[in-house]
Amino acid sequence: MFERFIPTPSNSSIELGPITLHYYALCILLGIIVALAIGAARWRKSGGITSELYDLAIYVIPAGIIGGRLYHVLTTPELYFGSQGHLGDAFKIWEGGMGIWGAVALGVLVAYIYFQRRARTITFALAVDALAPGILVAQAIGRWGNWFNHELFGAPCNLPWALRIPLQDRPSGYERFATFQPTFLYESLWCLFCAGVILFAPGIRKLRPGNTFLLYIFLYCLGRSWIEAFRIDRAHLIWGVRLNVWVALIFGFISILFIYKRERSDTIDRGGLGTIRA
Repeated sequence: MFERFIPTPSNSSIELGPITLHYYALCILLGIIVALAIGAARWRKSGGITSELYDLAIYVIPAGIIGGRLYHVLTTPELYFGSQGHLGDAFKIWEGGMGIWGAVALGVLVAYIYFQRRARTITFALAVDALAPGILVAQAIGRWGNWFNHELFGAPCNLPWALRIPLQDRPSGYERFATFQPTFLYESLWCLFCAGVILFAPGIRKLRPGNTFLLYIFLYCLGRSWIEAFRIDRAHLIWGVRLNVWVALIFGFISILFIYKRERSDTIDRGGLGTIRA
């Protein structure tokens, strides 16, 4: 009987002489390149100069990588600290382990500080709005790094698009199962869908500056909250629920609340009870 499933790559890196290129790192690099390309086009449409975006990227990209890694290390300290941990592994980014929450938080903080210290042709709010869909596409590409690393998959399943995991990479207690939910694929597709909403949905351009970025946060959190629930990798639980589910729910709620309050405030302003936004 013919079995249908998504195979896993036979290796996670390629050797080019003395250089080892890890596919996980290449996925992140490709995502950054695509995000910059999309961001540059939207940056110009917002009235900015492209060179300003590249100047900003010099600071934000390293901050995002550091923030993403810090979040992972701090939320899984047992892997890096204590008698069972290996601190040196914290620097092995190519082996996987990047928390998008930390990447976005530190990246946005550094961008905000950058805009406070340097005058730009567009505002901070317009800048993050311009970058939002590109970040989503970068996340969609980056998730394929988990595929190459045989990691962060979901519960066992027999769906036609199930992910086949080699025996040595199956979690303890799941050795008898061969195929699992491809959560990397779900999140990748969800990020592309969210990017499409921001790029093409009617009415997005009418949002108050900064709210498009908040919409990105909300949409991503909305998807991450249910995709995360599929995963079976080790995670800290709060009241029986994975930590990242709580993070998604909390930040999703905060972002949609801010959008509502800011749009409502803007509507009141337009009604003559305040300053009309230009």
